[in-house]
Amino acid sequence: MSGRPLEWLPTQLRVNLWERVAVFKNMIVYRLAADWTATLAQVEASLDSARFAECGPSQERSLGWVEPRGEAHGPLVEAVGGQWVLKMMIETKAVPAAVLNRKVMDQVAHIEATTGRKPGKKEKRDIKEELKLTLLPMAFSKQVAVTVWIDPTARLLVLDAGSQARADEVVTALVKSIDGFAPTLLNTVTSPAVAMSEWLVTQEPPAGFSVDRECELKATDESKAVVRYARHPLDNDEVVAHVRGGKQASRLALTWDSRVSFMLSESLQLKKIAFLDVVMDGKGDRKNEGFDTDVALTTGELRRLIPDLVAALGGEAPLA
Repeated sequence: MSGRPLEWLPTQLRVNLWERVAVFKNMIVYRLAADWTATLAQVEASLDSARFAECGPSQERSLGWVEPRGEAHGPLVEAVGGQWVLKMMIETKAVPAAVLNRKVMDQVAHIEATTGRKPGKKEKRDIKEELKLTLLPMAFSKQVAVTVWIDPTARLLVLDAGSQARADEVVTALVKSIDGFAPTLLNTVTSPAVAMSEWLVTQEPPAGFSVDRECELKATDESKAVVRYARHPLDNDEVVAHVRGGKQASRLALTWDSRVSFMLSESLQLKKIAFLDVVMDGKGDRKNEGFDTDVALTTGELRRLIPDLVAALGGEAPLA
């Protein structure tokens, strides 16, 4: 299926992806430089030296690249319909603070009882670090995977990251591994906060979009007051009064083309992405649970949504 246009997929195969695998629940979008022309093989070779390895006994954190298809020893970059998909795994181990502090207090008490002296701050810090190393082999680990999508034709990098800090971590790893890779956050002429506030006041969302029943409004003055609406109509005088009174929309639930719903944030992040019933039209007894179909359907929808959203925000701002 690699390299084939998305449109060839039979309608009945646009099926229950959303019930099985949400390839993207969140989106943070970056623009790739026009002069970045690395090939799929070059990216694969660049990532190979940074494959994921689980944390060692006394290691608190480990990150690296894993096979996006989930098959051991497979490629680290998969091409589906011209779209490249990668996956970063991040593993962390942590000793509960309460447990560590209690152990430190016990050790300090033992020193006081046996030597008659009270350990100073530096000694306490050293004790804490030693105890942490001792307890880490017994700590549970937590693994989080971040899906990465590169659209080489549209020059976009999209991360399924729930926070900017997590996205920064993944981008840093990409920049270290791939020569000449220097993405910049997508920026629009009109800020999302200004645009979303205007849509709420005028009750006129941009063409192709509709406003749903959830938003967050934040005061721009020193009060930092916040008003949240959930499962609540937003086309009312109360919402308008909040905006005209100095609050701006920091989050707003939207639906695009009656196909994809999401929460747009003031920092141009998309959260709570969900694909609606119309996307699954034609679903019957035939089911294709393959990785390729999951990726093709997801990226096929989102690569149309992104330019429409950018246009709704006044277009892409030129790089400084």
